[in-house]
Amino acid sequence: MSEHAKVKTVFNFSLLRRVFQFASPYKKFFFWSIFLAIFLAVISPIRPWLIQITITKGLQTGTQYWFLKGAGPVIIGITIVQLALLLIETVCRFIFTFFTASIGQSVVKDMRVATYNKVISLNLSQFDKTPIGTLTTRTINDIESINDIFSDGLIPIIADLLSIIAVLAYMFYINWQLTLVCLAPFPALIIATYYFKESVNRSFIRVRNAVAQLNAFVQEHITGMGIVQAFAAEQREFQKFNNINKEHRNANVRSIFAYSVFFPVVELVSALSVGLLVWWAAKQSLLLTDINKPEIVGVITSFILCLNLLFRPLRVIADKFNVLQMGMIASERVFKVLDNNDVTNQDAEENDKALKPITGKIEFNKVWFAYNHDNYVLKNISFNINAGETLAIVGNTGSGKTSIISLVNRLYHIQKGTIKIDDVNIESYNLFYLRSKIAVVLQDVFLFSSSVYDNVTLRNNNIKKEQVIEACKLIGIHDFILQLPGGYDYNVMERGATLSLGQRQLLSFARALLYDPAILILDEATSSVDTESEQLIQHAIDTLITGRTSIIIAHRLSTIRKANKIIVLDKGEIMEIGSHAELIAKQGFYFKLHKLQFEKQGTINSAV
Repeated sequence: MSEHAKVKTVFNFSLLRRVFQFASPYKKFFFWSIFLAIFLAVISPIRPWLIQITITKGLQTGTQYWFLKGAGPVIIGITIVQLALLLIETVCRFIFTFFTASIGQSVVKDMRVATYNKVISLNLSQFDKTPIGTLTTRTINDIESINDIFSDGLIPIIADLLSIIAVLAYMFYINWQLTLVCLAPFPALIIATYYFKESVNRSFIRVRNAVAQLNAFVQEHITGMGIVQAFAAEQREFQKFNNINKEHRNANVRSIFAYSVFFPVVELVSALSVGLLVWWAAKQSLLLTDINKPEIVGVITSFILCLNLLFRPLRVIADKFNVLQMGMIASERVFKVLDNNDVTNQDAEENDKALKPITGKIEFNKVWFAYNHDNYVLKNISFNINAGETLAIVGNTGSGKTSIISLVNRLYHIQKGTIKIDDVNIESYNLFYLRSKIAVVLQDVFLFSSSVYDNVTLRNNNIKKEQVIEACKLIGIHDFILQLPGGYDYNVMERGATLSLGQRQLLSFARALLYDPAILILDEATSSVDTESEQLIQHAIDTLITGRTSIIIAHRLSTIRKANKIIVLDKGEIMEIGSHAELIAKQGFYFKLHKLQFEKQGTINSAV
C-alpha cells in the first residue's frame, strides 16, 4: 500500500469511537465544550450586526432606538453592549479552551497508564522483537498527539464549523447577493485547502516515523555507547544518525513548504473577497440616494467584519484537521499496543493449591520451547528437583541454559509439555504470587538510577532498613556501601554506571537474599566478579541455598560440585544428568567440559 493510500485509510470513526471511550469519564466536560461551541457560534455574528446598527441607525440625526434618543446615546449604548458581549465571549472561550485541554490531558493520562500497564504485562518475546525506542515513542510521543484530538482537533473543528455556518447564515440573511459576490473566490480556497491537507498529512506521517526511528536509534546507541567507543565506531554510527535526522528534517521542511504556500493563498482569497465587496459597494452607492447610503455603509462594514470572522477559522481549520488526522494515526499505533494479546496470564485461578506456600519442587515434563515458531531451542526437556535440592545446568553457549530458567518464572510460554511447581502447573499460579517466591540473580545485572537502598529493595515499602543491612552484611558488602558518599542513599546512576561489574553483582545478590525466596536462580552469578568477590559470595551461596530449591547456571564448574544434580545441555537437548562424581565417572560431555577447565591446573584427578 502506498503512503498516500495509508493516509486515506487512517481516519475511521470506529477508531475515533475507541478514543472517545477514554473520554467517557469526562463526558460532563465534553458536553459543556459542545454547548460552549454552539453558544460561541451563535453569538459570533452579533458584533457585526451591532456595528451595522451603529452605522445605519446611530449616525442618523434624531434617531430613536430602544430607550435612547439621538446618535450619541445610541453609539454609547451599543458600545457598552459590545464590551459586555466581548467580555462574555472572552470568558466563554477561556472556559472552552480549558475544558477541551482538560479532556485531552485526562485522556492522555488514562491512555498512558493503560499503555504502560500493557507494556509491562507483555511477554518478553515482544521486547525481543520490538525496539525499546519504539515502545517509548508509543507511550510518550504518540499518546501526546492524541491530546491534540481534543485540544486542537475534533471539538475545535466543530466550533469553527459552527462559527462559519453562523456567519454565513447571517450574511445570507442580510444580503444574499453580496454574500455570493464575496464567496466567488472560495472554490480556489477549497482546492488549496484540499492539497494543503494532503501534503501536510503525508509529511506528518513521515515525521512520526522518523521520530520513532530517532528514539529507537538513540536509545539503543546510548545504552551501547561503551561498545561504540571501544571499537572506534563513533563516525559510522553518527552517519547513520545523521541520515535518520535528515529524513526527519526533510519531512518537516515539506510541511513548512505547504504552510508557506497555503497561508498566502488564504490571504489572497481574503483580499479578493474584500476587493469584490468594495467593487459591489461602489457600484451600489452610485445607485442610492444620500438617505439610503448609511444603510449600505453599515452593511459593507458588517460584511468586512464577517469576512474576518469567516477567514480566521478557515486559516486554521485545515491545519486542525491535519492535527486530528495525526492524532488518529497516533491512536492507531497506540491501540496496536493495547490490542497486543501476547501477554502473560496474571490472573490465573487462585485456588487453594496455587496459593499454598511453595516448597520448591520443580518438574519439567517433555518441554519444547521456541522463541520463533518451530525453531526450538529446548527439545523434549524432562527433569525434576525435589524441594531444597540444588540443580546445576552446564553447557556450551547457546545450549539453552538461560531458556530453562526463563520458563520457571513464566517469562515465556512453552509450546509443548508441562512445567510444575509443587505438582501444580505453573500456568495455574497467580503470576505475582509465583514470582514473589522466586529470586533471580542474572549475569547482566540491571540497576536503576536510584539509591543503593532502592535498588536492593526495589522500592518495597514493607522491607525495613535493618533487613537490608542484615542481607548486605551476609553478602559482605555492608562496609563497602558505608564507604560510598551517602552510604545506602548513594545514587548508583543509570544501570549502576558508577559501580564496577562485581559490585553490581553483589548488590543483586543482596536483593535476592532479602526477598527470602523458596526458589533461587543463579544465572552465571559469579562470572562477572573477581576471585576475591567470588569467595565473598560463595559462602553466602552455601548459606542461602540451604533449605531452598536452587538452580545454578555456571561456566565455572568449581562452583557447582556440591549440587545434588547436574544437567548437561547441548543444542537444546539433555545429554547427561547426575551428580558431579557420577558424571565424571561416565567420562562423557561433562567430563570433557571439566577437563577443558582443569587439565592445565592438574586438578582433574583430585576432583575424581
